[in-house]
Amino acid sequence: MKYLITGGAGFIGSNFLHYMTSTYNDDMFYCIDALTYAGNYNNIKNLEGKSNFKFIHGDITDKELIDKLFNEYHFDYVVNFAAESHVDNSIKNPSIFLTTNILGTQTLMDACRKYGIKRYHQVSTDEVYGDLPLDRPDLLFKETNPIKASSPYSASKAGADLLVLAYHRTFKLPVTISRCSNNYGPYQFPEKLIPVVISKALNDESIPVYGNGLNVRDWIHVHDHNVGVDMIIKNGRDGEVYNLGGHSEKTNLEVVKTILHELGKPESLITYVTDRPGHDLRYAIDSTKTEEELGWKLTYDFNQGIKDTVKWYINNEDWILDIKSGNYKNAYKD
Repeated sequence: MKYLITGGAGFIGSNFLHYMTSTYNDDMFYCIDALTYAGNYNNIKNLEGKSNFKFIHGDITDKELIDKLFNEYHFDYVVNFAAESHVDNSIKNPSIFLTTNILGTQTLMDACRKYGIKRYHQVSTDEVYGDLPLDRPDLLFKETNPIKASSPYSASKAGADLLVLAYHRTFKLPVTISRCSNNYGPYQFPEKLIPVVISKALNDESIPVYGNGLNVRDWIHVHDHNVGVDMIIKNGRDGEVYNLGGHSEKTNLEVVKTILHELGKPESLITYVTDRPGHDLRYAIDSTKTEEELGWKLTYDFNQGIKDTVKWYINNEDWILDIKSGNYKNAYKD
């Protein structure tokens, strides 16, 4: 089988490629990535020697390039990880989020329609559901929850989800969608909470925490997320949405303190800063549908997963320094 993996040099996409190329030696994996600021070729550089991997430097909004690739390689599966994903950046500049996350999705699906595929899979987010109240721990996001996006980022992902489902209904395109809770693990760009905390704590720098730090997120290790995506691609039902959650709700403050404890650093490094505009209160995913239909199970609990993640960043400090210096942008040469 031939897979097109978009956004494969990013955090989740690169982990997916490491997993898939090792698990399915007889399948071929083509990675396209525009290598924008959060796309890091170093994440996948060591895959270049594999016979079942090929990297393509390009943008999913480039219709001519996408058409050329589909015509040349005749993909069986398309898995779309490519997205602008930082909420703060979407507040500062919404337009690029709409371009990549919605129009890029359209470009890919138009090519899928033209050339035919076994399945198009859209990697989405639980943020399309909006948020849940802090005082109702019984409430969880289900696939049937209405869309209620809070930020330009989540609105762009919600718009893409609706477009994917519309292409399924109107054009009978075989599609699936996964909506996942907050990921953590290796190769996460150091702008997100966990790598920011690890990086700053290692250097005894002040660690910013939005508001009172009591906003709640459901954390899932990136490996478990990617195993779920693989199962959905293979055995999910066309036109269906599948939730992937970590069953591990933590306040932002709990996460920060856990990392500081793991590193032996003082909580005095924590600094509370002005809250993010429209900051969602709580995310919590109900994964019952995916677990019961597909047999998906978590292999990491948060306590072990965060220990492994901290160790990875300690052992790969050069990776972080490369990003801070900007040298990572020179990792790929056309």
